[in-house]
Amino acid sequence: MPDPNLKSLFLLDPKIHFLNHGSFGAVPRPVFAAWRRWQRRLERQPVRFLGRDLEGLLAGVRHRLAAEFGAVPEDLLLVPNVTYAVNLVARSLALDPGDEVLASDQEYGACDLVWTRVCAAQGAHYRRQSLPFLAADDGALADALWSGVTPRTRLIFLSLITSPTAIRLPVEDICRRARASGIAVLVDGAHAPGQIPLHLDALGADYFTGNLHKWALTPRGAAFLHVRRDRQEALQPLVVSWGDENGTSASLAARLQWTGTDDPSALLAVPAALEFASDHDWATVRRQCSRLLAEVLEEIDRFTGLPTLHRSGAEFPLQMGSALLPPATDTALLKRRLYDEHRVEVPIIEWSNRILLRVSVQGYNDGGDALALLASLRALL
Repeated sequence: MPDPNLKSLFLLDPKIHFLNHGSFGAVPRPVFAAWRRWQRRLERQPVRFLGRDLEGLLAGVRHRLAAEFGAVPEDLLLVPNVTYAVNLVARSLALDPGDEVLASDQEYGACDLVWTRVCAAQGAHYRRQSLPFLAADDGALADALWSGVTPRTRLIFLSLITSPTAIRLPVEDICRRARASGIAVLVDGAHAPGQIPLHLDALGADYFTGNLHKWALTPRGAAFLHVRRDRQEALQPLVVSWGDENGTSASLAARLQWTGTDDPSALLAVPAALEFASDHDWATVRRQCSRLLAEVLEEIDRFTGLPTLHRSGAEFPLQMGSALLPPATDTALLKRRLYDEHRVEVPIIEWSNRILLRVSVQGYNDGGDALALLASLRALL
């Protein structure tokens, strides 16, 4: 069971059973305070802060992230979110008519839209490969995705942890196969930092992007893009600004970090979030959350009698998981009544002709939140 004392360290409404951390995250009080301190420092002397101090401060954040996630600081770019990073890579990729970008059928909808638009504009094709749905092992998942590779495949785009189904995909296997075949890989790691261990250099992806505002506990507006060294020069800025004067031989950050006047305080609060997790033994918190999640999902599956999506005994147990709901469920009505009548905040997703309830368990959740969800589902379904 997660530590009940952690609940008081978050600003969430105590009257709400908040089981939707996976959507937008939630910021601990000490991290929120650090965020505000950076904003006050910015306001005291904006010219000095943005014009003289910021470059060095952001370099410090990149060094801290590199140490945390097994990377070289020069290969990291700080970005506002994963969708921005996917756009950056997609709009820099040179595709010829007939080329293909391959993805799974469980990718985040906004990123699907990015690739659909980019491929259509260049006469290329965005292919979405179906994956085995029910508790497939890693080998079956990798083989299924790889069966969509053709001689025209130029890039593979896939999530480390899928958004609708909350399944961890075997990206390491896919990256090894792709490297041997000369195919680039972009990994959407929106739900990975802070939820599972990461070693970016060892992962083998050409591009990896992760949100920090979800499971890494930072304010919203903090994410990163990790780019293999030989891929960096080809990246083109989404917003042309002063960094473009540095030329393509300049570092990734020198060319692409500055996109115009903005508030960088969320990014500067990243070290405070990492320190909060370290101070509160977040590895233990994650394991406790995963156990509570497993109990909730197993109880939902018993109640509905539907097949389970939860993969018990996985190498990296997750804090987010999905359960199937009956196909006749009125999703809008159920979601509204869960919140209005039972004060339970949890997403219900319609995906691939299925209805999924996606449950997130973070350190501030406890058995009371789990019981509230289970009791309300029994009452309403």
